[in-house]
Amino acid sequence: MFGRLSLSLDQEVSYGLNLAIAGRGVIVKDKVFHNLETSELQKAGATYLDKQSGIPLHVRGDVTGRVPDVSKAQFAKLLKLVTFHLSSISCLYVQDGAICSSGECDAKVRIISDNPSAVMLLSNILWKIPDRAISHDTSPLTIYATSSISNNIKTILGSGTQYANGFAAADIERASLILCGKAFADSATVKDALTAVTAPILSARGGLPVPGWLLCFGGSIVLLFAPVEIIMSCSEIQNALLSIDCGAVISSKGSTVLFPTKAKREPKLFTKPTTVIIVSSDSTGAIASVSKLSPGQAAYHFLVGYHDGKFIPAYSRGPSPADPLALASSLFTHLKEDDTQTYLINAKHSGKYIDGKGFMELLELALSQNLPDIKTEDFRVGELKGKYRSFLSSKFGKCLPEEFCF
Repeated sequence: MFGRLSLSLDQEVSYGLNLAIAGRGVIVKDKVFHNLETSELQKAGATYLDKQSGIPLHVRGDVTGRVPDVSKAQFAKLLKLVTFHLSSISCLYVQDGAICSSGECDAKVRIISDNPSAVMLLSNILWKIPDRAISHDTSPLTIYATSSISNNIKTILGSGTQYANGFAAADIERASLILCGKAFADSATVKDALTAVTAPILSARGGLPVPGWLLCFGGSIVLLFAPVEIIMSCSEIQNALLSIDCGAVISSKGSTVLFPTKAKREPKLFTKPTTVIIVSSDSTGAIASVSKLSPGQAAYHFLVGYHDGKFIPAYSRGPSPADPLALASSLFTHLKEDDTQTYLINAKHSGKYIDGKGFMELLELALSQNLPDIKTEDFRVGELKGKYRSFLSSKFGKCLPEEFCF
């Protein structure tokens, strides 16, 4: 009796899984292995490949222009070839997970691959979810990972040696990501693509995805916006981060990080940030070491993303479906509604970068809310304001909200 019941349930799960995969364009030819543990994947031949970098990424729906586009027709052709290939494979590997550390506001992800190594590496950047959670999700994201690349696939995006080790192509509207060749081993490219593709899903579920970091300091959750170079150069900052990877989501119920790089892969919801820190780097002295900002000032400095004479709008260097100005406006609304304390830290002092210890001291000073009253309204401030206005005017025209100010 028990054996028959177990077999019946297995058949039901298998049928449901095959049907779900078919809905994504892949027909199971023979066997499909679902949500295997790392040890099981290794028994199937999975190995840890050398890390890749610089794998080409094409994104349909990116409004920032930071990565090459892929047309709707190109992506459809790519998807047709990739799903045809996966449908011809005897053994498929399917793994489920999520982007975001909270089940309250996350994006479910299903990986379909011909390679156990790809599944093993990709599953490590996803949060764990219950086996059947994805079947109840209305808009899951699909990753198609195929380790073999035919010339037919490569030539769709163009010719060139840059595609020799593989490529990644994402369609934000379809909530789909294609990884060919060794692209699955380029974690930076994969995370950039997943960050972009999941943003509309997370927004639709009440979250505000932002290109920042969450850190725990003094028992409080702090949201940090900073150039990645500053984060990577300070071990003291890294030790306080809840995830090394950039990417956080703020919602009415709390805050989460996108990727599980420093914690267990079981989801966790953190409290809402009590403080927001925006880091700029200015060697002229126009920006004080640490200063308090209003919500409008915070949104303004966030939108500019000033770093050593360069501008990184909304502190985002990856592809995104969100316009930086719209993102800054949403941040302004969150800060104003929650009355969140916000501070600006200058990562430079006397023309040199402050070290990790110095940064943490400035962070502690900001959180103490006992800042010295320093006004630096001289020609240096005027010159920097002029640079900001010139950049914002050329980038966004004259349509900034009136609350946005230096």
